[in-house]
Amino acid sequence: MAVTVRIPTTMRPISGGASTVEVASGTLREVLDGLNTAHSGFAERLFDGAGELHKFVNIFVSDDDVRYLQGLDTPVKDGDTVSIIPAVAGGC
Repeated sequence: MAVTVRIPTTMRPISGGASTVEVASGTLREVLDGLNTAHSGFAERLFDGAGELHKFVNIFVSDDDVRYLQGLDTPVKDGDTVSIIPAVAGGC
């Protein structure tokens, strides 16, 4: 079994149009590295120069925000769903 990563519409060109991608379980960092290995280009959109998550990218593991868990060290087990949610800014 694997982990399902939900890809937001704005990043689907990187995944060849797929709305979900299956990758091996592990820590969140390992899952995201696996995603980037399968579809090169995700790392630039998800990580800053220091290798941490960009401030404007929210990641949820089974509906829990990883910022309130263990960040990139959050364990992701087989069957979990990882959702990538780009922050939306705007206003008047």
